[in-house]
Amino acid sequence: MAGADYTIADIAIWPWYGALAKGQLYEAGEFLQVQEYRHIVEWADRVAQRPAARRGRMVNRLWGPPETQLHERHDAVDFETRTQDKLA
Repeated sequence: MAGADYTIADIAIWPWYGALAKGQLYEAGEFLQVQEYRHIVEWADRVAQRPAARRGRMVNRLWGPPETQLHERHDAVDFETRTQDKLA
């Protein structure tokens, strides 16, 4: 997270801290004033654009648009064939 390389630390931290930094969890982002930490917000945005991060957010998701929900993942092709919009 502190370096130029994408590491296991980024992978582990982003799902919860990245969402917090973007104001998507609780109201803690406002309380912690994370918007003032420009580099953290930029990091969260960069990780969010990674294809693997985008796919990971879909797995076991039960809310949001149907094309973003993959209730069960058993194979890589499931992202293309088994999202809720394709099963309906």
